[in-house]
Amino acid sequence: MNSGDYTYIWQAGDWPSWHYDLAALAGPLAEVSRAQGLLLGRLADVGMALRDQASLAALTEDVVKTSEIEGEQLNVESVRSSIARRLGVDIGALAPVDRHVEGVVEMVLDATANSDAPVTRERLFGWHAALFPTGYSGLARIKVGGWRDDASGPMQVVSGPIGRQRVHFEAPPADRLKSETDRFLGWANEASNEPPLIKAGLAHLWFVTLHPFNDGNGRIARAIGDLLLARADGSPQRFYSLSAQIQRERKAYYDILERTQKGALDVTVWLAWFLDTLHRAVNQAQHTLDAVLAKVRFWQRWATTPLNERQVKLLNRLLDGFEGKLTSSKWAAIARCSPDTALRDINELLAQGVLRKSAAGGRSTSYELNEQPAE
Repeated sequence: MNSGDYTYIWQAGDWPSWHYDLAALAGPLAEVSRAQGLLLGRLADVGMALRDQASLAALTEDVVKTSEIEGEQLNVESVRSSIARRLGVDIGALAPVDRHVEGVVEMVLDATANSDAPVTRERLFGWHAALFPTGYSGLARIKVGGWRDDASGPMQVVSGPIGRQRVHFEAPPADRLKSETDRFLGWANEASNEPPLIKAGLAHLWFVTLHPFNDGNGRIARAIGDLLLARADGSPQRFYSLSAQIQRERKAYYDILERTQKGALDVTVWLAWFLDTLHRAVNQAQHTLDAVLAKVRFWQRWATTPLNERQVKLLNRLLDGFEGKLTSSKWAAIARCSPDTALRDINELLAQGVLRKSAAGGRSTSYELNEQPAE
């Protein structure tokens, strides 16, 4: 179907014969490889326990952000607890986990930890069922664990109010999905001439273009990309999150996807964007590793200080990047204790030198980690 003065890439006569200028991508490929080498070299020096903590941080961010791209907010503590339990990483008390969180975690961990296993239709159906355990997307009942049937019309990506919606993209008709997905899966599983990072970028784009499910296509496309990145890295452990970087650049992500899908089968520009974004994701992982190391140093410093469970929980929240200001009322709400108990917990930590009053003004006193050990 034509849409205005353009066609979609899946309508091209030589679809899906991807074209790209490998010489133009040589620089970005080298930069990503260099950044990965620096990160892995640093991780090689920190020991297994710290690598596990760094992987836990990266996977937690990946699960949270791949959902956030689609407008879904997951509880970070629940996600971290679910992943830690599955990986056998000790993080102290575990937060309760709902089945929706478990489903996203299952998909991401299966994609990365089992990256050598073939990508099959049944495996994708399992991921889709895990994403939608109730059979609903919001209030709408959807077909779960199977390709869409277009019973309600063609699959379109739209925005804007009803009556004035803008169509950003229309996917191939449902009656083409069996042959289209068979071809995609055959390519994904076979050895090919594409550099592994290029293949990850192509897989992401190809699956999003097919849009074979009623919902969840973006999350599954990113999981397939993660699977191929894990194959490229030769390691099931993840230390960076492409999904988190895409979420930081969400508008650019949707813009480049739309332009690419309304263009020709030369996807050099998409791959350049993908590699540059991956490069930034790997660089960001250096900051994540800094935070993991800082957390370890913190707990080593205060290892002999007697702390109760509430204090440990709130200190970990601060170490993991507490949003906003920590006040006694927030402490009481998070720790589920009385205001008096919260204030007593805080005063103990102030006296020990673990916390200090924040210099920032405001109506309520707030507290922060004391970067200097007590005298």
